[in-house]
Amino acid sequence: MQSRLLSLDVFRGITVMGMILVNNPGDWGHVYWPLLHAPWHGCTPTDLIFPFFLFIVGVSISYALDKAKYQPESHGEVIRKVIKRGLTLFGLGLFLSLYPKFDFATVRIPGVLQRIGIVFIVCSIIFLKTNLKTQIFIGLLVLVAYYILMNFVPVPGIGPANLEPTTNLGAWIDHNLLEGHLYKKTKVWDPEGPFSTIPALATGLLGVLAGSVLKSSESASAKIRKMCIVGGLCTLAGLALQGAFPINKALWTSTYVLFAGGLAMLGLALCYWVIDIKQWRGWTSPFLYFGVNAIIVFFLSGIIPRTLFLIKIQDGATTINAQQWLYQRLFTSWIADPYAASLAGALFFLLIWFFILRQMYRANIIVKV
Repeated sequence: MQSRLLSLDVFRGITVMGMILVNNPGDWGHVYWPLLHAPWHGCTPTDLIFPFFLFIVGVSISYALDKAKYQPESHGEVIRKVIKRGLTLFGLGLFLSLYPKFDFATVRIPGVLQRIGIVFIVCSIIFLKTNLKTQIFIGLLVLVAYYILMNFVPVPGIGPANLEPTTNLGAWIDHNLLEGHLYKKTKVWDPEGPFSTIPALATGLLGVLAGSVLKSSESASAKIRKMCIVGGLCTLAGLALQGAFPINKALWTSTYVLFAGGLAMLGLALCYWVIDIKQWRGWTSPFLYFGVNAIIVFFLSGIIPRTLFLIKIQDGATTINAQQWLYQRLFTSWIADPYAASLAGALFFLLIWFFILRQMYRANIIVKV
């Protein structure tokens, strides 16, 4: 049985903290550019958060299912548990889409937790049923096939293959599969749509590869060397090939998988060296608090702001929601720069979660699905 990898929990915690900062600005109209997604092609630090999550899912799979992998007689039961957990994640994501209106007629079906659930199920089954070479082959096949489909297959009713937001093949598939149930801001395509979930599997498989390296019997230096080589090559390949297939989070392009996945592998290698090899752990506690309870943070950090929007407060002659009221009282009343005030609001929300999660960690309360 593999012991818990402290560096993975810390890396997950860093990613969760980044997610909270990105998703909870005080004012969406005033956000510093690193905390925003790229408008279309390109990549900002914010665009790395979701693929880092999927990469971490892959690493966790290789640890959690390592014993079961070599017990074929248990695969049926393990796969049932995997599917149950994946569907639970999907259901939680669907609940976030429904809350607070619960409008089933127009609910957005794709989403972040939904994609995590799907990637978890598929990558878990691949890990259980195949060896490492086959997993690498599947990942590469997915990336090549996605590149060919997106760049060379004509879009029915539209024309030649293209990578524009509303007319690419993925948007056409999303629209035809889930018309009326896509991202409200885009309507005819979805950044977490069904088609772009296919290359997201390769992001999860990169995490499985990293986990396989970390679980091996090789020396620590050999593990770090392998992860740095693979991570560096993936990152460089993503950058080198973006002329043929631009790095794009919304499309989850093959170059985006390589670039973001490579950076994730390099980041985990650094954490592994610092935390598990050098044993420099004095700074890790805050990140551990977030890392071991990632799902509860993600779920409730989506619920709480929406609940505050429902609460109306009379402010002079106008009526505003509780989130606006708190933001004005706590930040804009004394911070002149609207961008600084917006960041302060996000940091304050992060600080509240820090105290909550610290108490949960000390009480050994870990919420799993």
